[in-house]
Amino acid sequence: MRLTIRLLSSVARKRPFYVTTPIFYVNAAPHLGHLYSALVADAVQRFEKLTNPDCNIIFSTGTDEHGTKIQQAATKANLSLSTYCDIISQQYRDLFRDFNINHTDFIRTTEDRHKKAVTHFWNELVKRDYIYKAKYSGWYSINDEAFIPETHLKEDIVDGEKVKISIESGHSVEWTEETNYMFRLSAFKTHLQDWLKTDGVVTPVRFQKQLLDYLDKETYFPDISVSRPSSRVHWAIRVPGDDDQSIYVWLDALINYLSVIGYPDEEVMKRNGRPWPADVQVVGKDILKFHGIYWPAFLMAIGYHPPRRLLCHAHWTVDGTKMSKSLGNVVSPRQAGAPPSALRYLLLREATMAYDANFSETKLINIANSELADTLGNLASRCAAPALHTLHTLHTSHTLHTSHTSHTPHTHNTVSAHTLAACREEDTTGKLMDAVERLPELCHGYYSNYQFYKAADSVIHVLHLANLFFETQKPWELKKKNSQEQLDAVLYIITETLRICSIILQPLIPDLATQLLDKLQVPKDCRSWQHCETPSWIDGAVHANIQPGKFVLFQRIYTDKKAKKISA
Repeated sequence: MRLTIRLLSSVARKRPFYVTTPIFYVNAAPHLGHLYSALVADAVQRFEKLTNPDCNIIFSTGTDEHGTKIQQAATKANLSLSTYCDIISQQYRDLFRDFNINHTDFIRTTEDRHKKAVTHFWNELVKRDYIYKAKYSGWYSINDEAFIPETHLKEDIVDGEKVKISIESGHSVEWTEETNYMFRLSAFKTHLQDWLKTDGVVTPVRFQKQLLDYLDKETYFPDISVSRPSSRVHWAIRVPGDDDQSIYVWLDALINYLSVIGYPDEEVMKRNGRPWPADVQVVGKDILKFHGIYWPAFLMAIGYHPPRRLLCHAHWTVDGTKMSKSLGNVVSPRQAGAPPSALRYLLLREATMAYDANFSETKLINIANSELADTLGNLASRCAAPALHTLHTLHTSHTLHTSHTSHTPHTHNTVSAHTLAACREEDTTGKLMDAVERLPELCHGYYSNYQFYKAADSVIHVLHLANLFFETQKPWELKKKNSQEQLDAVLYIITETLRICSIILQPLIPDLATQLLDKLQVPKDCRSWQHCETPSWIDGAVHANIQPGKFVLFQRIYTDKKAKKISA
């Protein structure tokens, strides 16, 4: 039934599936938190493509390159602004390539296409009378590049002096008075509340509730400043017709999601399939207000719909402490102590979206060794051991598709339905086969709800059962006893388990999953979700056919007291 619904849905959906990451601020090199946002978006789009292969994916990411902090960072690095932005932006590109983040567009806010979009968007706001000029005064945070309401401040002692800081970010503020352009945010409070009450529009639900609580508590919902004096913030897009003012970095940055799809060029947007509103916009909880309050209000003001869903995630901490440059505990992904496939797996496997997750190198190495090297990799390696194989390929007595096995020189040997049924009567075999049959539907639900950790946990549980089954059946002894039919059945059940688990793991560890599917000789056009929904011992369709020979999917990571030795 689920497959039928999905196919009908894909026929009805003419527009692309559009997923975005935040664009990342280039005031410093990328860290673990930036990578996590991109990995979440990548897993979302990979699952979408896995379940709907004909779907056209638009997956955008990029870098935010304007504002005071960029000016300061470039000066500190003794580089020109453009050179500095080029260097840091390229670091993000390289990082995403190394971690197999399969984006379709990488946008930079210094690109002409983006400047064109921002200028047009601004003029639309002016034309619709949502922008006006006024003198503005308030508490301004340079680090947050935002005015902070008095109700969101607290007093603290810094270097022996009493200062005001933002409750949300912890950054200090200073009193600022200047002439700015203002956006009529106050006009959208009711509209925002109505939008935020839509089921699933912000997930997890605790973040949706946070935004609603924020709106409910604000008895006075003020307009916001959307420009800065260009004398202070010169590295920015100028307000059209007023060179003395620069467009606020958060208005500028948010428009990137429209720049990517060709806004404001109607012909380009039409050629792109009119993908707005975005299907999923991934954001960290620290920028939730900008995406859950400001961004939908800006869109409403020009007559556009807000995004279909904001997927918000909590933070990664290090040894229980929030990452901070001042504390010196910011984790660089390239220095995390493991290959990219392992770090990618850990980040998606451990975090729960709603609550902060804690990173430690010890945890990374332990999970990589236990689950990728031992539970998954070792099972595949033992199954492929040449000593267990003769020159034949395993399949059931059901009618099979033969196109995907015609390339192998092996002859065929049949594992009968009777043999499989007899095997299933055994406790460990029955538990494994039952779990494999339930696994796809279980993981489909977890992926659909962005519970990547539950999908990973479910797969690992099945693989533990598979390892127990392998140990219980002792195929090496079956080989010695020349119990060929039973040996064939054992290897067949294991390879089918590995095939189904590999397909399911593709959104989490695409590189390793691909390597294993190749080893199992599963054709590239037989790796979609529909191909894992039913084991071949039920429908006799696509099945695994492991190629015997030495196979190391993931090399264990070894450490000693002096240095880490890492093998990828």
